[in-house]
Amino acid sequence: MSRVLIIGCGGVASVAIHKCCALSDIFTEICIASRTKSKCDALAEKLAPATKTKITTAHVDADSTEEVKALIDSYKPDLVMNIALPYQDLTIMDACLECGVDYMDTANYEPENTDDPKWREIYEKRCREQGFSAYFDYSWQWAYRERFEKAGLTALLGCGFDPGVTQAYCAYAQKHYFDSIDTIDILDCNGGDHGYAFATNFNPEVNLREVSAPGSYWENGHWTEIPAMSIKREYDFDEVGMKDMYLLHHEEIESLAQNIPGVKRIRFFMTFGSSYLMHMKCLENVGMLSTSPVMFDGREIVPIKFLKALLPDPASLGPRTHGKTNIGCIFTGMKDGKEKKYYIYNVCDHQESYREVGSQAISYTTGVPAMCGALMLLTGKWNKKGVHTVEEFDPDPFIEALDMYGLPKKESFEPVLVD
Repeated sequence: MSRVLIIGCGGVASVAIHKCCALSDIFTEICIASRTKSKCDALAEKLAPATKTKITTAHVDADSTEEVKALIDSYKPDLVMNIALPYQDLTIMDACLECGVDYMDTANYEPENTDDPKWREIYEKRCREQGFSAYFDYSWQWAYRERFEKAGLTALLGCGFDPGVTQAYCAYAQKHYFDSIDTIDILDCNGGDHGYAFATNFNPEVNLREVSAPGSYWENGHWTEIPAMSIKREYDFDEVGMKDMYLLHHEEIESLAQNIPGVKRIRFFMTFGSSYLMHMKCLENVGMLSTSPVMFDGREIVPIKFLKALLPDPASLGPRTHGKTNIGCIFTGMKDGKEKKYYIYNVCDHQESYREVGSQAISYTTGVPAMCGALMLLTGKWNKKGVHTVEEFDPDPFIEALDMYGLPKKESFEPVLVD
């Protein structure tokens, strides 16, 4: 029996909440909280007739540590699932520390205001020392390690698909198939079609920041940064077909470089269609991806926030998105003195996801792992104290849960490698 506070009520949170309510013996009580309580109320009303989980709702501004603390003190959860925005990771972690409750999220911290002088100073120092310039990195949350450990608490970071499942795949490959891993290529393919000329499959601010940033990869003990979208490859994805994919910076590379001993290279690739790239480049060229405020008609606006208001809501894409995703990891390395290759991945169907939980596969592939990560913490299968990423835990029970609850693994022992 457990009581869980879930902060967030967007597409990913909705999937996670659906899945929690299907396991009422573990998630006996949940509280759904967000800035827009009416969304929480509507979801609770929809789910209540079909679950034994007791669902309550609350208003909370997750930008305010004091508001989150007050809610935690009132509800007294066993776990806080942060499925809000990565901007709010630190305020929620602060509240969990002060209230003495375990924490988890699906994406690592990045600031909403990238012009803040204090943040900028630390960011620019990190750029010089580490060699990559993406706004998001683990350093801000890793700084909480000692405090969570001393408090006897666990903070699980980035328990979505990528990051999240991809890191579990790495731990699984290391545990079962390799004595040493030389290279890791993480491939994220969305073969879905929503019919719009341009839309993002998750929060446009976060998505467009990520995609338009310089790419980077880990090789021979250091970062190499490249211009955005400057490395392109083609790959024939199982159940999707041939797709163009581009090298991006991604957060799990940072933790995997620390936690996979001896790895020589880690890269992350994501597929994009020509229409998406054309629209994104045009928007970037006219300044619409900027996070810095500009004056318009006598008031200050942030261009990317204005663009977000114009684009389709990612949560609305479910009924019109067809096709499949294919996300996984390709490894090379050594086993028993012989060279070895291995590919572990998942294929998820957009329409099957929509029929089950009312969301497209991008939300599904993040929301299901969030529930499975919470399941690991609540059942004690993962119980390290401190701040940890997914690959630091035993991957077997987590991957078994993914197999059982909607994201079964597929394996290939003779995969085509990415050149």
